[in-house]
Amino acid sequence: MRNIPIFAGLSDEQLAEIARLVMNRKYRRGHIIFMEGEPGEAFYILKSGRVKIYKQDEEGREHILHYINPGEVFAEVVLFDGGEYPACAAVVEDAHVGLIRNRDMDALILKNPSIALALLKVMARRLRVSQRQIMELALKDTTRRLASALLELAAEHGEPEGGGIRITVPLTNQELANLVGTSRETANRILGELRRDRAVAVSRQGIVIYRERLKTWL
Repeated sequence: MRNIPIFAGLSDEQLAEIARLVMNRKYRRGHIIFMEGEPGEAFYILKSGRVKIYKQDEEGREHILHYINPGEVFAEVVLFDGGEYPACAAVVEDAHVGLIRNRDMDALILKNPSIALALLKVMARRLRVSQRQIMELALKDTTRRLASALLELAAEHGEPEGGGIRITVPLTNQELANLVGTSRETANRILGELRRDRAVAVSRQGIVIYRERLKTWL
């Protein structure tokens, strides 16, 4: 629990209180944890694996908002407004998830206001990411959006490999297209251009980016 940023400053006694509230779940890849519009009765802590947060339009097309790493919380917005889940959550890699029901957390926050402040900081960071995505959709062409998304994925989910950075999130070309709001065919074409320019390398093992070369596409 202490490795989760929103709980890092709490005492051992406070951490023990929170640990007693956590209900543990294990999900296989592809499992839908919740859908947009369902009652928001709990928020979640990802202990291992990876989860994607996305929205779906009326025709069933996805737009991926972000990926959740182990140690991060998600769906925390429902803790404050008690409303519906504003997006969907699906398991990308087999996941171990802890959930805390809103009513249990409410009682704890009344005794520990610092937890509420930490959660608000997490939500503020997510809002900044969402605002940046909206601006990119409005102002950048598809090639620049894809290059920007790859750089961001490498920063958040990357590990050094040779002279580049391997993105550790297992992404299909369709998921990459969903991330930047375009078609799979367009994403494939742009990836081909980036490969020819040696800004990225693509294989069955995933995508490796070469940061400085890729930045020239922004």
